[in-house]
Amino acid sequence: MPKTYTLPPLPYAYNALEPYISQQIMTLHHDKHHNAYVTGANAALDKLEKARAGTLQIDIKGTLRDLSFNVGGHKLHSIFWTNMAAAGKGGGGAPTGKLADKITADFGSVDKFKAQFSDAAKAVEGSGWALLLYDHEIDSLVLTQVEKQNFMHLPELPILLSIDVWEHAYYLQYLNDRAKYVEAWWNVVNWEDVGKRLEKAIK
Repeated sequence: MPKTYTLPPLPYAYNALEPYISQQIMTLHHDKHHNAYVTGANAALDKLEKARAGTLQIDIKGTLRDLSFNVGGHKLHSIFWTNMAAAGKGGGGAPTGKLADKITADFGSVDKFKAQFSDAAKAVEGSGWALLLYDHEIDSLVLTQVEKQNFMHLPELPILLSIDVWEHAYYLQYLNDRAKYVEAWWNVVNWEDVGKRLEKAIK
């Protein structure tokens, strides 16, 4: 039997990110959308296992694409949840310590980083993500965009910060105003989590 993925619980209550992200959005986003990626990933693993056992003929290209898409969605969302916290209770404010120093060194200032990251998130074509990565080879923070989820990010570069700009992440509250959602999202960014991810990546 193949190992399976599990939907992680949110690290806070569904209404913890209000007023910036509503309870309704968080409930649907986690319980419906993220759960669907977990279910889809496990279904693809099951098909591959049955194909190896000779009990099922599959479209290998389509099945692997499904696996990539759904595992990508699962992994990105798992980071996204922990990248956020309630405003005033770990969320919002500004980065400190080594993270702040690294952002300032690589982007010029925290404000310049936030502006460029926001631009990247707003400019994602269609549905997808904006990500902050760390590249050990050049000891630098790197921004990237992900369209949809099949190709998660640049190879080998750990993800430090992620924002979901699929419409299901904001439409019920912000309608088609992605820019307004992105600007509000900074109020719930969990800089402590981002800092821990940077320290782990550097090690």
